Amino acid sequence: IKAADLIGNREKIKQIKPTAYTTEQFGLPTILDILAELEKPGRDPRGEFQTATFAEGINEISDLQTGMILEGVVSNVANFGAFVDIGVHQDGLVHISALSNKFVQDPREVVKAGDVVKVKVLEVDAARKRIALTMRLDDEPSTQTKRSDRPSENNRRGDNRSAKPQREKPIGNTAMADAFAKLKK
Repeated sequence: IKAADLIGNREKIKQIKPTAYTTEQFGLPTILDILAELEKPGRDPRGEFQTATFAEGINEISDLQTGMILEGVVSNVANFGAFVDIGVHQDGLVHISALSNKFVQDPREVVKAGDVVKVKVLEVDAARKRIALTMRLDDEPSTQTKRSDRPSENNRRGDNRSAKPQREKPIGNTAMADAFAKLKK
């Protein structure tokens, strides 16, 4: 009997004695599983697989614009947020504070790798290959995306000996500042 003749043919499958096919390598449970699969061919025991539909025409980081709403797949989850593949060869980061409108202790409570999510582009820094995203679709993109106002490396460490005194520059609203402003209302 050929295997092709057995597929879906319950009568022929019931005539097979599974013990006749057991070996040291393939035990009775394995043979019974094989026979059960021959009865119901094409049945896939896995859950339904969902994939993201990447936006057409958005293939490179340069194609992104702030405010775009895109579909993506969570590629990794870290303590500080989730990385989402939006189809531009560079994953974007959804910071833990932008995963939900509620407080999130652990990003794994909200998303897991493989989840299909909708995100909004908050900021694109093509030079540094960084994409800031939010899952709170009502968030507004930052109006100031310039990063040159950051303190120098020496000032970050609190070492002001070699740094020249600088005038304080007004800092524009960032996505985080906007989020805090909404919470205060």
